[in-house]
Amino acid sequence: MNHEHDYQQDGVRRLRADLALALRAAAHFGLSEGVCNHFSVELPDGSGRFLLNPRGLMWQEVQADDIVMVDVQGQALAGRHAVESTAMHIHAGIHRVARHAVVLHTHMPYATALTLTRARALDTTLSQNAMRFHGRVAIDPVYNGLALDAREGERIARGMGSGDIAFLANHGVIVCGTQIAHAFDDLYYLERACMAQVLAQSSGIGLAPASADMAAHVAEQTRGERLQSDLFFEALRRRL
Repeated sequence: MNHEHDYQQDGVRRLRADLALALRAAAHFGLSEGVCNHFSVELPDGSGRFLLNPRGLMWQEVQADDIVMVDVQGQALAGRHAVESTAMHIHAGIHRVARHAVVLHTHMPYATALTLTRARALDTTLSQNAMRFHGRVAIDPVYNGLALDAREGERIARGMGSGDIAFLANHGVIVCGTQIAHAFDDLYYLERACMAQVLAQSSGIGLAPASADMAAHVAEQTRGERLQSDLFFEALRRRL
């Protein structure tokens, strides 16, 4: 298998460009944290290889040629930069065990704030933005330190079950998807939903959730509106 050759193929180049755009967009919206946290997308050829942002670059500066190709063991295969060990363990575990094509991991402020509460996660019956995630959220209730080995990434992946949104206790969140545009759209609206909840809670006024049935209905409606995700990503492409 010629990794350098595959890295330069048109389909992989497009994935690298989209992943770099998602990183720059996340920085634009204040969802990044220094040079930490990572986004990844699996190559669609069934090889188990995936693309990942490199170690040491601010998200707003990442371009397609900065993206690194790695395997499910976390070994760098192609690209000009090194990769960070916790990124390899978390992302490799989720790609390998949970079988998600796109994995976005952030410590974005409002979502992370909710992981510090006893509830550990967003209430998906509150705002309309929150309802899009109803039935999709998994909670990892145990903070287990930095992910410095493969076992921690696999533990997180197994804990996700059928969910594609994971709140990691005292840590941050993971958003997964089948396409970069769809996963990024979810990431953006997850933080907006968490922000609305934190602001509402800070008012000291009792919260007024909708019914679980209504939240499930809105979640289903949102799944049928993925054109909005594509249009949002195209708008970001024009701007960033």
